Amino acid sequence: MKYILGVDIGTTAIKAAVFDSNGQECGSRTEEYTLITPSAGMVELAAESYVETFSAAIKSAIESSGVNIDDIVSLGMSAQGETLLCLNQNGSPLRRAIVWMDNRAVDEAAFIERKLGRDIVHKTTGQVGMDAIWPASKMLWLQRNEPDIYNKTAKFVMVKDYLIYLLTGRLICEDSLLCSTMWWDINTREYWPEMLDLLEIKEEQLPEIVRQGEMVGTISQDAAERFGLSKELMISAGALDQACGALGVGNVNPGVFSESTGSALTSVTIVDKPILDPAMEMPCFASAIPGKYMLHAFSTGGMAIRWYRDVFCAIEKEVAELSGINAYTLIDREVEQVPPGSEGLIVLPHLQGSGPPDTNNLAKGVFYGVTLAHKKQHFSRGIMEGVTMVLRRMIEATEALGIDIKEIISLGGGSKSSVWCQIKSDATGLTIKIMKDTESAACLGAAILAGVGAGVWESPEEAATSITREDKIYQPNEKNKEVYDQVFDNYKKLQEGTREFFKVSLV
Repeated sequence: MKYILGVDIGTTAIKAAVFDSNGQECGSRTEEYTLITPSAGMVELAAESYVETFSAAIKSAIESSGVNIDDIVSLGMSAQGETLLCLNQNGSPLRRAIVWMDNRAVDEAAFIERKLGRDIVHKTTGQVGMDAIWPASKMLWLQRNEPDIYNKTAKFVMVKDYLIYLLTGRLICEDSLLCSTMWWDINTREYWPEMLDLLEIKEEQLPEIVRQGEMVGTISQDAAERFGLSKELMISAGALDQACGALGVGNVNPGVFSESTGSALTSVTIVDKPILDPAMEMPCFASAIPGKYMLHAFSTGGMAIRWYRDVFCAIEKEVAELSGINAYTLIDREVEQVPPGSEGLIVLPHLQGSGPPDTNNLAKGVFYGVTLAHKKQHFSRGIMEGVTMVLRRMIEATEALGIDIKEIISLGGGSKSSVWCQIKSDATGLTIKIMKDTESAACLGAAILAGVGAGVWESPEEAATSITREDKIYQPNEKNKEVYDQVFDNYKKLQEGTREFFKVSLV
């Protein structure tokens, strides 16, 4: 039996899982880290935090699996996009990583879009315009605000690139992660010269471009000893976390729609060729499968329930520590006490700006319609419904491109909540499918790519189709759909009505 190690570099945690050649999970481990928020809009993390957490997760996952390290043939990584690191000539970080959701570079994004033109940006990158979270915007911010760091930077890389470099000594980046850097051309698969000129950098300051899942090489002896891995282990280039997650639940063919509610809320629809949205709402990315693409929307809305838990649910967290019952399970019970529509409470869950299809870096969270009759449980349900309205907007914008969505495959932490899954089904009018082992979908997707590269499976499509299985299905309640149609209409009115307000500084 051959084994593959899949690792997901998430926003707030790293998960590692060991899979056998049948795609069965043999052991896993999740290790968390705490993001640093120096000020509003800024989100950072020390590179060493990623490295230490990565090391702890893979060692614990292997230990829990009981698998001999020499039987693990390859390692693949799924990773968050847009998290930027600056490395010096020796490959050492010069500052903390600027995490993907950091939106300090609002002015820089607007400047780049004015200089190059939104239409050109869209046609070249597949993205619907410049955004503060894009690495190109962050890079310009560094140039303007930390010129000493900027000038000393020998390589600008993403967090997955850095970890692969530590494992193999090679600095590479693959198509799916490059899509949202804004310095990569989706048409040519090469770096975009005009963007590099604007940022005043050379191609030599960026990683070598490879295909998704391409085998980068064998682990170095030093890295094998450092991370407790086999000296024969092959390393895969992996892919973007959302691309891997879609692969890990069997979303490999056009027309399938999957959504993930984790730290971020995201959606993925596979297409055979790049599709550029004339309305400039839905971005197009390379998928985890070389030669295929995906319409991919994303928002920080999924982080809202964690923020709510940490800030307002001290009692639930205390009960969780004493009883072993997850705090989110207790929140679910509160949600079940409230009828659909939260009795008029409408929530915009944009705690860190909003992403496509309603991109607005300046958007903020809003609780609208609060009365003396509303209790804590209304806010619990209102947040879930607010995030679900973002999902419905993603579906609406995807269908506007002529794609017929008949069902949704759900993954991520949100898929563990039965009440939230039912809200999503009721609000969209669509069947929600939960696949087995969905919690490890991104790890499995990364493992599939690494397994294909190591000869365990013939192709990503073949592997995903044979491995993935349905676990639960949620059917929509038509009566509740009528309520949510009104909620959705009010949600869109509220979002549009606050757009101008968010342009005014609240400080």
